[in-house]
Amino acid sequence: MEKSHDPREFIRGIQQILINNTIRIGFLFGAGSSMAAPLTDEDGQHLKDARNKVKPLIPGVRVMTDEILQSIKDTKFKKALESIKAELEENEKDEKKRAFAFMLENIISSIDQKIKVVASDTLCGLDKNGLKELRSLFQQKIKSLVEVHKNPKINIKESARLHSNFARWIKYASRKNAIEVFTTNYDYLFEIGYESQSLPYFDGFVGGYNPFFDPISVENDQMIPKWTRLWKLHGSLGWGYDEDEKRIIRSREISDDRIVIYPSLLKYDDSRKQPYSSYIERLSSFLKKDDGVLFICGYSFGDEHINDTIINALAQSRSTTVIALVFDKELNEDSISVKVGMNSNQFVICGNKSALIGGIFGAWKLKREPAKHDFEFIDQFFDRDGPEPESATGIGDEIELPTGELKLVDFGEFVRFLIELSYPMEVKYE
Repeated sequence: MEKSHDPREFIRGIQQILINNTIRIGFLFGAGSSMAAPLTDEDGQHLKDARNKVKPLIPGVRVMTDEILQSIKDTKFKKALESIKAELEENEKDEKKRAFAFMLENIISSIDQKIKVVASDTLCGLDKNGLKELRSLFQQKIKSLVEVHKNPKINIKESARLHSNFARWIKYASRKNAIEVFTTNYDYLFEIGYESQSLPYFDGFVGGYNPFFDPISVENDQMIPKWTRLWKLHGSLGWGYDEDEKRIIRSREISDDRIVIYPSLLKYDDSRKQPYSSYIERLSSFLKKDDGVLFICGYSFGDEHINDTIINALAQSRSTTVIALVFDKELNEDSISVKVGMNSNQFVICGNKSALIGGIFGAWKLKREPAKHDFEFIDQFFDRDGPEPESATGIGDEIELPTGELKLVDFGEFVRFLIELSYPMEVKYE
């Protein structure tokens, strides 16, 4: 018999989590939360592509890779990238993965590896300085694509409305413990969203003139205990290193390439440095304590150091749960997220059409036909498949299907759900 999970039961479990204000709540957001933000013009109108779909404020990895490659005009760099492409595709033995081999992280990783071993020789037609220059071009372009807050042609407040709505949910949440938000994103969308709602938050930096990172305060729960926490696991565009004071500072006017962790195999080495080691330890501490729930959304499970931190911490916790909402219509038992989730029965992986719950993988499927008064509730989180005809006789013999897609894997739908579930009357989703 094919295994399945009832989305209605799953959502009722989330309801119980949110009703109980003693449960510690945390969130881990990846690139998907920034991609869910719409690209807007100066008037706040959403910009659409040729398929009439709203463009993301910050492009995904594939689009970002294409834009960066198209921006590189120097012949010697283009030839070097052709060689790197051939190497990456040749080394990828899995045919399905080969089409994705020439992507941002793999390209930068390949350049990094060549910088390490090139010495006084050349690789792909470039010496060490040439390879460093090529890597710098990638870094600069990534930065320009993420620094959306500096673009006068974008209405950043309108683009950050999703994040503002998320901040509204936090602001009105009456919880015993501060809500903790971990994110791998460099951009300012969460900061913009929080500040639009006058929501106080703490990110490990203290001071007013040149705020500096204070690792001791990251673990100090008594310091401003009710403020929301914002831990940027891969850094932020506004971080830099103060050579005189020998410490990391925060300023919106700076962005130091030595601080931000760019997508590359080196990010695993970089993540052991400050402030990342403090943030990773904070994530571990959050999960090790009992009675906690970490919601994950917009994260692809592509960061091994984060995955390992979650798995190892869950092994030391008796009652903390991780609920991952993964935008993947093809989610299966060989998916990276599911393989990670298989390490613990406290790990729930929810895809569009299927889920891993309690170590069991199965499709989303309503156990019984909902009562009429349940339809509005179910529609908040589940998009049922269209009815199928029972026979070829025509009209009037359609069967309602119990299967469908979980809406919450999309960051925007997840935020809408949080607000409508928690504050159906008091707080409106804008």
